[in-house]
Amino acid sequence: MIDPLRLLLGWILSLGVGGVAWWRGSLTVSGAVGAVIVGTLTFGFGGWPWGLTLVTFFVSSSLLSHYKERLKEERAGEKFAKGGRRDLTQAMANGGLGALLSLLSALLGEPPLVLACFVGTMAAATADTWATELGVLSTSPPRLVTTWRTVEPGTSGGITLVGTLASAAGGLTIGLAMFSFLPLVQALIPAAPPPPPSLLVSPSPWLLWLLPAGLLGGVAGSLADSLLGATVQAMYRTPDGKETERAVGKDGTPNSLVRGAPWLTNDVVNFLGSVAGGVVGGGVFLLMA
Repeated sequence: MIDPLRLLLGWILSLGVGGVAWWRGSLTVSGAVGAVIVGTLTFGFGGWPWGLTLVTFFVSSSLLSHYKERLKEERAGEKFAKGGRRDLTQAMANGGLGALLSLLSALLGEPPLVLACFVGTMAAATADTWATELGVLSTSPPRLVTTWRTVEPGTSGGITLVGTLASAAGGLTIGLAMFSFLPLVQALIPAAPPPPPSLLVSPSPWLLWLLPAGLLGGVAGSLADSLLGATVQAMYRTPDGKETERAVGKDGTPNSLVRGAPWLTNDVVNFLGSVAGGVVGGGVFLLMA
């Protein structure tokens, strides 16, 4: 059910969160706009559990992006296409699919399968972000997921044990968030629309099922992101021979394309990883429901 008042409340809350994130340096101006769009749609159409799960992703990812920020910049700053402040494209790549699933859920009467895909999608975005932010701090060099050769920290497609464990933790966190928020919101906000009939009994096998959906959706999405990053993502070479995601250097010097398609940027890869996570989340539901 589409509730105009809930959309308005979602806009107000998202405006506050996006404004604070911009003020704290986690988002650019366009990123704050993207956060407001994603937050309004997710909260407005999905409701409190969906919105709070999105907030879990956003807050945890923002905090990790500032964790040992200077060390991460020294190790791999030149490799990433963008800095730690997320812009509009990044916000939509990580949360846009979840917002669309929120709308679809409202239009279709909140089917559990769509919720499952949402959990997998947000788990993938969280898992990939946690893996990137913590994996680059690993003391062991990353290995390319396709050939297993060692590569420099921050190389697209490179994975570490620390990053892999972080991705699993991030995905599981999203499953736990939805597992907790569904009954909690109903208990604290009696006026909130009730969840689908299959979620009314807590704890139920369906609610417990949210945990593997988040874990597996997150890991699958993160690995898909790494595989795409190692094979088809656009990668460039700087004049001094280093590989980077940047088409143009910070000083304006163009870099030469060495593989991939120019349109297949890191943001596109992140979006495709979210799609993979959503598919796995939905698949887990179909297998276990």
